[in-house]
Amino acid sequence: MRKKYFNEITRYIKAAPWPYLTGFGSLVLATGLGVSGLSHWMEENLAKATLFGCWGGGWLVVALFALADGVSRHREYKRIKAMLIRYGYSKRILDPLTRSRCQRDAALLAASETGHGVDASTYFTELGYRWYHILPDSVMQNPLSFLKPSFLRTSFLPGKKARA
Repeated sequence: MRKKYFNEITRYIKAAPWPYLTGFGSLVLATGLGVSGLSHWMEENLAKATLFGCWGGGWLVVALFALADGVSRHREYKRIKAMLIRYGYSKRILDPLTRSRCQRDAALLAASETGHGVDASTYFTELGYRWYHILPDSVMQNPLSFLKPSFLRTSFLPGKKARA
């Protein structure tokens, strides 16, 4: 029973290591800034307390978005794994997942668990992606694309698009 839960938690982390690392680091930073803000507030230094509190709140928002992205990647991993089981390996399945490292990690985990790990890894390498390509392609082209609704929709609501 414990091993089953441990394997599931490990699979969550393997499907999206970067979002979970970012979320955990941001959560630690937000906690430290919040504690510092509280200590300044107890000393009645409201200006510093507000400053540290705002920074802590900002990092808390980053942590929540990163953790939500991790959950989305796990959902995407399950979807891709089901498609690979049903249809077998196809570049058409992996092609929409080339835009970000998080999506590629989820796809590689799904492919490795279905016996197509080498093919998927070769496909992403042929496209020119390496281990250090962390930021999404759209962010490399335009750093403000994090704020676009289309970026947020594809990040947090992966899956099939509705036909018009």
